[in-house]
Amino acid sequence: MAQHVTAGVDATTESLAAAHWAAREALRRGAGLRLVHAWRGQPGLVPPVSADTARRRVAERDLRRSVASVRAAHPGLRMEDVLLSASPVAVLLAAAEEAEVLVLGSRGLGRIAGFALGSVSQRVLARSSRPVVLVRAGETTADEHLPALDGVSPEEIPETPYRDVVLGLDTEHPSDELLGFAFESARRRDAGLRVIHAMGAVPAHADDGPPDTAPPGEPLAGRDHILVAALRPWCEKFPRVPVTESVAEGRAAAELVHASACASLLVVGRRRRDAHLGPHIGSVTHAVLHHARCPVAVVPHASMGDSA
Repeated sequence: MAQHVTAGVDATTESLAAAHWAAREALRRGAGLRLVHAWRGQPGLVPPVSADTARRRVAERDLRRSVASVRAAHPGLRMEDVLLSASPVAVLLAAAEEAEVLVLGSRGLGRIAGFALGSVSQRVLARSSRPVVLVRAGETTADEHLPALDGVSPEEIPETPYRDVVLGLDTEHPSDELLGFAFESARRRDAGLRVIHAMGAVPAHADDGPPDTAPPGEPLAGRDHILVAALRPWCEKFPRVPVTESVAEGRAAAELVHASACASLLVVGRRRRDAHLGPHIGSVTHAVLHHARCPVAVVPHASMGDSA
């Protein structure tokens, strides 16, 4: 079983934020950290071999800087670094297979605008068989915690309680992978878990499909009862995780983005699709990734009808 968290790094500020978030997650899990950097060599001899040598040196420098930054912040963390000359998408997908979770940086568009998904992150998210967390530039330890009291130093931030973990859940097809990841994330943070089911749009993990609207005349309380029933076995399994459940009439993406403003982590799902359908993120998850105001974990899970 994997015993490390992996972060993809390069020369960007967002990848450095991802590396530091991954380091904190590794500590929460009691795992090691692996930093992976992929650089592209040029096939053949044009441009000259010396150009590839220069690219490799730049890649080595960028990786060393990331490693040094994380070591300075977390000197006791078990770390390893990997430098490969190959397609970043292929390297990151392979790295994800060996990790508990893969962490990637995403160019921030500000506290209101949220994320900008690059082509590499989008392709990795759509194809990874393991959970992937997107972290934007500027994300810090303090952002994961409730506001500190006046006079509390930055070094004391970890002692300040975490913000809640938020989970977007489809009550029609609850996923064990998704629920397990969310409850474990809340447990590791000693935080509350807020579970949201939205009736006005496709669920947070769905692919493009018909709107998830309540049948005519179905009361909101009926959906609330279904949500509570879906969560009951997980609440019994994690009795120390405070759970708040809510059924919202709004659209799923809007409800989850709004909740992300006060969350340490937003957890959504992505159904694994048949190979002939191709990789896909799903419209709601795609919207959440662009506008969420905290790190977003995308958890792949079995499609409806799968035996897994």
